[in-house]
Amino acid sequence: MISFSERLQKLPPYLFVDLRQRMQAAKARGVDVISLGIGDPDVSTPDPVVEALVQSIQNPKDPDRHRYGCDIPVEDFPQAVLDFYQRRYGVTLSEDQVATTLGSKDAIVKLSLGILNPGDIGIAASPGYPTYNIGHVFASATTYYAPILRENDFYVDFDAIPDEIKRLAKVLWINYPNNPTTATADLNFFERAVEFGRQNDILIAHDNAYSENTYDGYRSPSILQVDGAAEVAVEFFSLSKAFNMTGWRLGFVVGHPTAVNAVKTVKDNIDNGSLRALQFAGAKALSIAEKITPPINAVYQKRRDVVVDALMESGWEIEKPKATIYVWAPVPPRFEGSSRAFATALLEEVGVVVTPGLGYGQWSEGYYRISLTYPDEVIGEAISRIRDFAH
Repeated sequence: MISFSERLQKLPPYLFVDLRQRMQAAKARGVDVISLGIGDPDVSTPDPVVEALVQSIQNPKDPDRHRYGCDIPVEDFPQAVLDFYQRRYGVTLSEDQVATTLGSKDAIVKLSLGILNPGDIGIAASPGYPTYNIGHVFASATTYYAPILRENDFYVDFDAIPDEIKRLAKVLWINYPNNPTTATADLNFFERAVEFGRQNDILIAHDNAYSENTYDGYRSPSILQVDGAAEVAVEFFSLSKAFNMTGWRLGFVVGHPTAVNAVKTVKDNIDNGSLRALQFAGAKALSIAEKITPPINAVYQKRRDVVVDALMESGWEIEKPKATIYVWAPVPPRFEGSSRAFATALLEEVGVVVTPGLGYGQWSEGYYRISLTYPDEVIGEAISRIRDFAH
């Protein structure tokens, strides 16, 4: 009889699979469901990026357009990464500090497979992206959760991490702009993170998936802007949210050469790289990032304002996030801080799906997440239902 491996049995239910199942069950009961749950952009990938893909895949002069991306890689993409980091952050990287990845979710797990042994410890900031722990589970490692709390501006409190964990841990995962809290970090925080990694011989893995989704003139920094950061840190970048390319599965990891090479080595043995046409398109996106991200962010900023203004008018205390594609809000008092109870009642009674905070860890309890990646009219109707329900 076939059964799941012990590794799979250790995994908690994946948050968004659970959300999809709840939605499907509600629809089957006849509920008119509106989802604000998943961060998957509704607006199309910018035309110049799509055109670069089409031109590449239709180019009859390219005999390698169908080949494995790892065997015949596109030099344009890693070069575009180097150019982007120089323009965007003033950071100079070398070729051995760049690995092309199938987005960042895939790469996060592959880094864990590349640097962790069974029984090792990885530290994950919580609330946080569930995939950090998932990577540890697949590597047969253990997760220590470091709480990030509102009273500490959702920063990791490095001093609060026990000495024994500091001694044993091999990696610390951080994420700013943060999913789900929308918190942002300044260079002073990244300097402390780099020093923490250096003092404790811990790799700092910064998930930078939302760096380009910023508002009101805010520009998020890179951890690699800190002097010496590449000696103790890697940074993950995904083209998914920055350029409306979630389904394309393209990203990169940069920084510490050994950690980058660990990802490359795992990839060499597990996947065959990205389609060459995707790499050409990704290079195009990075080369014109300053042109194509403002219109994308204008859509999200407008939606952010609609959501936050409406909820504030209804008595919610919410600050407008400076970054990400989400709004992080407290559940109404009558639910006594239970995000799952609130999300369940909201779905069952008015047909609106939001992400319960508890899905991001115990320190997320009392909050829920709204995604801004839905059409304006859908968001407007959903917020109207939430306001009526909350009262």
